[in-house]
Amino acid sequence: MATTIPEPPQTEIPSRPGEGESAGGWRNLGPVDKSLRVVHDRSPEPARTGIWVGLAAITMTFAAFTSALIVRQGAANDWRHITLPPVLYFNTLVLLASSITLELSRRRVAAFMKGVTNRPESPTRWLYATLLLGLVFVAGQYAAWLRLKSEGLYLATNPTSSFFYVLTAAHAVHVLGGLGGMARVIRKLSGPVPSLRRSTLDATAQYWHFMDILWLYLLLVLRMKF
Repeated sequence: MATTIPEPPQTEIPSRPGEGESAGGWRNLGPVDKSLRVVHDRSPEPARTGIWVGLAAITMTFAAFTSALIVRQGAANDWRHITLPPVLYFNTLVLLASSITLELSRRRVAAFMKGVTNRPESPTRWLYATLLLGLVFVAGQYAAWLRLKSEGLYLATNPTSSFFYVLTAAHAVHVLGGLGGMARVIRKLSGPVPSLRRSTLDATAQYWHFMDILWLYLLLVLRMKF
């Protein structure tokens, strides 16, 4: 006796995210015109969580440094006040300016990916400006260290100079990490097919602005304790 097996029902395969339709948390911001510009509207939750966990870890690190500074200052009478190098204030202005250029770049990246402009060099120009200002800031920090060195203040001269070098050097290292992220964003926008995940740009900007806030905090601590 023959048995008839019915065919399985045909199911429609959903379109892939990035083809002009929304799929969960992913949506292509670029126009559906085969321009191959790729930016996702929402940051994936792991990326959002990752950047905040990283910033929390950095905050705890510098909080520990500050706590150690306060305890060390009050534990003995060998604390010597020093004059902060004036270049630190110039460096502050440079770092604040870099946040402004970064925000200008974010607006132009959004306009480029939405098809408002067809010039990828527009957003990358401001990213290069941010990158340059970040390098100027690090160079300015090095100039501050040279200034202390010319005054005979080295890492092991006294507790005051030790904390100055440790705090400013630790911040400069984190700034260099932000510059690495900036270079990665520039590379993705400068390729043959400009492609950038929105979470990458958002995370880079959040990190960089946090470096600004952290530096203002450190400068305040240095002025109050040094």
